[in-house]
Amino acid sequence: MSGKNVASMSRNPIAQLQSLGEDVLEKASQNPRTARLVQGANQAKNRLDDLTKRVRGLEAMEKRLAELERRVKKLETKKPTPRKTPPSPPPSA
Repeated sequence: MSGKNVASMSRNPIAQLQSLGEDVLEKASQNPRTARLVQGANQAKNRLDDLTKRVRGLEAMEKRLAELERRVKKLETKKPTPRKTPPSPPPSA
């Protein structure tokens, strides 16, 4: 390292870290293994997003189902239907 690089590092370490990070990301993007890893991570993220949307939809359906079950129960208890039993045959002598 030259004296100028050391001096600039000591003056602004955040900028130096940023520059190093950019270099690492650039090299990583050129590596095919890293590119596949990033692609796989993005696919996993997209799948997780889809699953999250589906779960939210299921939660809404569960709420509607619970409301319908409550309404059916209310209707069932409101009007009990009397059962008519057929008359029993007379006892044989």
